[in-house]
Amino acid sequence: MNWMGKRVLVTGAGGFIGSHLSERLVREGCRVKAMVHYDSRDDHSNLEFIEPSVLREMEIIAGDIRDPYFLLNATTGCEIIFHLAALIGIPYSYVAPASYVETNIKGTLNVLEAARINGASRVIHTSTSECYGTAQYTPIDEGHPLRGQSPYAATKIGADKLAESFHLSFGLPVTTVRPFNTFGPRQSARAVIPTILSQLLSGREELRLGELTAIRDLNYVTNTVDGFLAAGSCDKAVGTLLNLGTGVGVTIEELALLAMKVVERNIPIVQDPKRIRPNGSEVFRLLCNFEKVKELTGWTPAIDLEDGLRKTAQYVDAHPNRYRPDEYKV
Repeated sequence: MNWMGKRVLVTGAGGFIGSHLSERLVREGCRVKAMVHYDSRDDHSNLEFIEPSVLREMEIIAGDIRDPYFLLNATTGCEIIFHLAALIGIPYSYVAPASYVETNIKGTLNVLEAARINGASRVIHTSTSECYGTAQYTPIDEGHPLRGQSPYAATKIGADKLAESFHLSFGLPVTTVRPFNTFGPRQSARAVIPTILSQLLSGREELRLGELTAIRDLNYVTNTVDGFLAAGSCDKAVGTLLNLGTGVGVTIEELALLAMKVVERNIPIVQDPKRIRPNGSEVFRLLCNFEKVKELTGWTPAIDLEDGLRKTAQYVDAHPNRYRPDEYKV
């Protein structure tokens, strides 16, 4: 697809992946409407880290995906909708599950219905590899069973099924992308890689982590953004679900040791009980099979884990005020 001049709405544009996607779409020549969550401080979150000349090309709108009337207006005139807005913190979903239902399920319903009413030509809906739970087989393809091992995962499964239903029931041209663990600059301290890097770079004498044996497929953010654009520009991807990952798995302990190599600092690893998920909720093994998206679009991850860690470490080191390594983030 030639993205030049396309009218695009990005929900969750102030988020980690959403800010990188919005920036990329502007650079591709799109007319981007970047939706951020409203607050009285007029906080644009991660969009603030975008080069000013690029940011000026965006129309930033503040609102709430839980409001269907707002979304009806926001989607008017938009050809393509990238839906990323969601509550994503797994630990917080244990203490506030109703808010995840309101945002992730009802919010997605509002996006889909607004897109249907306003005749959007494509909706790219964002899922998560957490929907698979601990792998029953690896690598995980799109046919793998779903398992809601946290309230967060359960609400994302519900949102995915709503997206599927709007395609099958109403012919809405939806593509669902299911990123595995994305990381990179601008990611919040609640994620494992900023947690590791901020502790290492702050001079702490020990690295406090949760479950060390869990396996993750970690994908650098520009790879994930490339996948979003590939899915959004492929007509054969309409009505499908596409995994975005690397096919390479590492344990959290192996990840920590690689991060120590990157920043050239070795400290002891200590398990912190506060950082361990409840029994039955930990996802122990995630490893992506991305053959489907590769076959349909030609997408493959361009930046590997070590190179991505190096780029992320440079960002964390340059923005120490974004991270409080002595605190555990939910």
